[in-house]
Amino acid sequence: MTLMLVGCGIPNDISTPEDARGRIIGGLAGTPSIRLADEMGIGVPFYSATEMMVELRAGNIDCAIMESTTAAALVANTSGVRILFDPLIVHELRFAIPMENTRLLDAVNLALDELSRNGTLRGLTNRYFSRGNFRYESPPDIVRRGTLTIALPPDSPPFSFLNDEGRFTGMDVDVAVAVSDILGVELDPIQHDAADLATAVWHGRADLALGWLPEEGEGLVSTSEPYARATHVVIVRR
Repeated sequence: MTLMLVGCGIPNDISTPEDARGRIIGGLAGTPSIRLADEMGIGVPFYSATEMMVELRAGNIDCAIMESTTAAALVANTSGVRILFDPLIVHELRFAIPMENTRLLDAVNLALDELSRNGTLRGLTNRYFSRGNFRYESPPDIVRRGTLTIALPPDSPPFSFLNDEGRFTGMDVDVAVAVSDILGVELDPIQHDAADLATAVWHGRADLALGWLPEEGEGLVSTSEPYARATHVVIVRR
């Protein structure tokens, strides 16, 4: 079903991501997109992607920034908008770990290496970015000792978000569960804003965080090897 929006015929003059600098840019609240919008120009947060497209068509914002998989699904069902060919940014997803906890860093990196070798990371990437049918399931006989608190954004699909039952789901969540299975620990997820994942670990509110970490956060925490790469794109009027 295509979302039909009535626009006012305002022409688009943004043809490359660089053209978006200094403009009025929409982004979904609580996601990395609004952080990028603030860095590029005047960021306007939206709690609904549909509302954001209405405002783009009406000319009240110049463009919008969104994760590419989510953007492709939205644009496919929305008339009068398109995604710029060149991506805005390709970023790596990593765990944030306290700088002093080198044993945990080494353990997480070893777990990620195992998940890479056995195909789990590839399967999860295909599921969340290419609509594959891979599903991760924890082995039934894991002996768990101890608990790790992990900070996750509750509103950053397809990486981490709350489902209809109020439980965390998404690629980041599946990766965290798979790592915890290898480490033999329980996970205690806590909600945290996507922009402050590194500070949650730095202040000791969480043992781990995962997602896209801003460059300034890397001076506060250690970061694991990347477990995935994601792309953000710019959406403009046709």
